[in-house]
Amino acid sequence: MNTWSQFKKASRMQVIPVMLIPVALGALGAYVWTGEFHVWLFLLTLLGAGAAHLFSNMVNDLWDYKNGTDEEAANNVDAISTNSGFLTQGKWSMRKFEFVTWLLFGIAALCGIVLGFISGWWAFILGALGGLIAYFYVAPPLQFGYRGKGYSEIAILLSFGILPVMGAYYVQTSHMDVRALLLSLPIGLLTTLILFNHHFLHWQADRQAGKKTLVVVWGEKRALIFSRVLLLLSCLSIIACVAAGALPIYGLAALLTMIPLYLVYGRLQDQNRSEAYLPLMGASMKATMTCGSVLMLSLIVQAYLQTM
Repeated sequence: MNTWSQFKKASRMQVIPVMLIPVALGALGAYVWTGEFHVWLFLLTLLGAGAAHLFSNMVNDLWDYKNGTDEEAANNVDAISTNSGFLTQGKWSMRKFEFVTWLLFGIAALCGIVLGFISGWWAFILGALGGLIAYFYVAPPLQFGYRGKGYSEIAILLSFGILPVMGAYYVQTSHMDVRALLLSLPIGLLTTLILFNHHFLHWQADRQAGKKTLVVVWGEKRALIFSRVLLLLSCLSIIACVAAGALPIYGLAALLTMIPLYLVYGRLQDQNRSEAYLPLMGASMKATMTCGSVLMLSLIVQAYLQTM
């Protein structure tokens, strides 16, 4: 593989839309509600948020490798490893992996500083909070993802929903709006659902390694119930957005994107092999992407109608 291909795989770039969609939603909300849209600020926000997300992916792999979680997953016959493999398989040295990881952090931090000077320091503060959460998700001493008390789910909701949507809105307008908070909930909850369902793929290996996710603490049956609850909350948050005027009425079409994911739950038992959760993961990712796309499209249509 060439250098670019290696970087894409090491950083798991294929999942970057889960960060870029919230940024786009925040910027679109700003345009629809206030008429403000500055293309260069939007592009700089996308660059910073994208770099922060890739940093999050790589620092997660880095600390899971150091903590032995990845090795436990590789040795467990009923676990599906979800790391990039660049450390566990020796494709990159630790030094090279750390260099690229912190280079991404530097890019994200620089974007945040520039946006802070232009739009106001809340832009930098919101981005910095996201960066801290991303790092301490697996890094000591906090390790949100290892504690099993819901901290990791709250961290994901903040990092992939509330902070990027509200941050992108603030960058465009230099003020806050409760509608931006509401708009962040559907995409934030769906991304949280992706990360939550991801734990089913290797929860027994996590248990052996001492990583206390909610799936480890609760067991499969209770965790599957909570997974469905997250899906329900995502649907209710879309309805709340429409009721509060954060989305137009046709934004309710996003509810249709949840149906394929809902149907997957019917094929699962209280206890399943790890492979049985692959369709759930795939459906979760697809629901997040398609729902986010429908929400963006509804705002674009609303913006167009307002100009007529």
